[in-house]
Amino acid sequence: MQKDLDSKLFGQHLAKKVILNAVSGFISNPKPKKPLTLSLHGWTGTGKNFVSKIIAENIYEGGLNSDYVHLFVATLHFPHDQLQSWIRGNVSACARSIFIFDEMDKMHAGLIDAIKPYLDYYDNLDGVSYQKAIFVFLSNAGAERITDVALDFWRSGRQREEIKLRDMEHALSVSAFNNKNSGFWHSSLIDRNLIDYFVPFLPLEYKHLKMCIRVEMQSRGYEVNEDIVSRVAEEMTFFPKEERVFSDKGCKTVFTKLDYYYDD
Repeated sequence: MQKDLDSKLFGQHLAKKVILNAVSGFISNPKPKKPLTLSLHGWTGTGKNFVSKIIAENIYEGGLNSDYVHLFVATLHFPHDQLQSWIRGNVSACARSIFIFDEMDKMHAGLIDAIKPYLDYYDNLDGVSYQKAIFVFLSNAGAERITDVALDFWRSGRQREEIKLRDMEHALSVSAFNNKNSGFWHSSLIDRNLIDYFVPFLPLEYKHLKMCIRVEMQSRGYEVNEDIVSRVAEEMTFFPKEERVFSDKGCKTVFTKLDYYYDD
């Protein structure tokens, strides 16, 4: 997992460290007291989906396609009253199920509390134990706060790698709790400290985009062409308007922009 994170995830020193320690520690614990619950926060294209993919691939050979990895997209999936039975059924089939909830910020406030019993410190509920399951929540909630901190560091000439989890974590849980559109609004999951880690994904800079582009070129079997790398990176839009420090869409549209240069 370390190798995957080091070679494929860029500009996310906080997320890398937390995810690696949290997941490896949890997997190697034969008797966890509760399921592992991670809440990943940040703008689009910063690596949240990518990290859930890496977690899945490092636990199950099929990765996201494994029968034991379940993706719930708030805007797409079934009626909320079925959420509990869906989770119960999957954990009954495999104790080490992984549940990924995408677009948490679009999830109806209060819905997520329906799964609270499964995230708590219970040995079992109706004969099913949830303690080895992993729940990953992905959200844009708190992204403004993360950007503010990153921008403050940049403006004061400090390295982003100096940003510590403590600079972020409390602010994230508070902003998720108080944000009507976070899916966690006034949620008992936060109230009861059932989220193990709030993981911030920082906005990406120009140099990180170039890293994404190089890796994508290699994965397509091309030699890295620095001229194209720079051209693709320069086509991206950056914010704030004056300073142009961070990429608007992270690495998200890099792949389609590359198609333009390699379209035979």
